Amino acid sequence: MSYPQLKITFLGTGTSSGVPMIGCSCEVCTSPDKKDTRLRSSILVQSATTSLVVDTTPDFRYQMLRADVKQLDAVIFTHPHKDHIAGLDDVRAYNFFSQKPMEVFANALTEEALRREFIYIFAENKYPGVPKINMNTIDDNPFYVGDILVEPVLVYHLKMPVLGFRFGKFTYITDANRIDDSEKEKIRGSEVIVLNTLRKDKHISHFTLDEAIALSDELKIPTAWFTHISHQMGRHNEVNKYLTSNRQLAWDGLTVEL
Repeated sequence: MSYPQLKITFLGTGTSSGVPMIGCSCEVCTSPDKKDTRLRSSILVQSATTSLVVDTTPDFRYQMLRADVKQLDAVIFTHPHKDHIAGLDDVRAYNFFSQKPMEVFANALTEEALRREFIYIFAENKYPGVPKINMNTIDDNPFYVGDILVEPVLVYHLKMPVLGFRFGKFTYITDANRIDDSEKEKIRGSEVIVLNTLRKDKHISHFTLDEAIALSDELKIPTAWFTHISHQMGRHNEVNKYLTSNRQLAWDGLTVEL
């Protein structure tokens, strides 16, 4: 299958509290290295004609300004946790300039949370100026956003079902600590994989750094980038210098083209 040329930008690579974490004075949170400053995890996927974002974090507005995103065609959600949905209100700026609703894609569990958290968006009688969205309920079936094929991959965040997504040769998975064998088959053949790696020590619902490396090796993915990183991981450059060149921590602003 032929895929369009894609550019992926890491809008944020931090965990739910971000880095630096409020009130923390550890060596990571006080680091002068810009790569140790991490907004909440999200990516921008762009072809020549289409732009989409995976998750609208609490930092969504600043992420869009920082990346100078003038056109946005769709938002795709992984799961309903607040650090992945909280910024949805700010799509109204794109409504204003495009004069059309934002296409939003989410599974039934996440859609339920969106309707609860943003009740005013879905109200029958809307207050003027609220975001306008077109809700698309998705499952594990592939779909298109413009010319970009999106292939959902079901993963688990402890017991919560979360959607990862494959875009051509690129697979993005956040907030997971288990992937069934049948879903791993959807990932095989990717050239680049992104996996959540909260920290080095075991966690109840996130991959550790070693677990993410082992999964990347098991699936024989040539390049792996790690995201959803907490301050507990350690300083960016200190961690990366002990990793192989094709298994590295990502950082805010990193771009991948393929």
